[in-house]
Amino acid sequence: MINGINKGGRMKNILNGKLENYKPLREIVFETLREAIINGQLKAGERLMEVQLAEELGVSRTPVREAIRKLELEGFVVMLPRKGAYVADLSTKDIADVFEIRSALESLAAALACERITDEELDELERLLIKVADCVAKDDLETLIEVDTQFHDVLYRASRNDRLVQIINNLREQIQRFRTTSLGTPGRMRETLEEHKQLVEAITARNVELARRLALEHIENAENRMMEAIREEMRSSSNPRK
Repeated sequence: MINGINKGGRMKNILNGKLENYKPLREIVFETLREAIINGQLKAGERLMEVQLAEELGVSRTPVREAIRKLELEGFVVMLPRKGAYVADLSTKDIADVFEIRSALESLAAALACERITDEELDELERLLIKVADCVAKDDLETLIEVDTQFHDVLYRASRNDRLVQIINNLREQIQRFRTTSLGTPGRMRETLEEHKQLVEAITARNVELARRLALEHIENAENRMMEAIREEMRSSSNPRK
């Protein structure tokens, strides 16, 4: 996809970029808006104005309207009667619900990967583990998030279940905006590395039940860290320093 986000936080005219001819304009607009929500450029609770977005992106209102409808279907946007479209503001209950589903699906993906992963994919996981370790050593959170995403992408792909991967990715994207908060908590980066190592060892050994359990624990630990960080942010915002 083309990059529709400025470093300053707002979207740029996507027609100034290099359009991918095989993608419809409505799909490019959808991906650009979704990325802006996931990365936090469009904030939770922010109203999505068709005219303003169309002007910023350099397109007509039609692809923007279609993109907003699709974002609503995927849980990124809510439509309020007589008020319009807003970026979905996830509550702690929403996040807990997402993690509950992810726990079941990602443990299934790990179990399937045990049976279906290729040697090349195992090698790729090992290479990514080295990158994760490097990120931990350098305290490089931004790169770690990218490498962590790549690690899980390989793991999901190894399940050989496209529908499962699609559902997991949608759930993951819905809470992507909170990942920096979660992985940035003290000690979580190193915990993630150790959890990944154990999971790769279980999958390499084709130990289905162990891989299932480790994947479940990994998601539960991520949820606990994320909830802890969010609650701390809520306490800080309700008790500002004088």
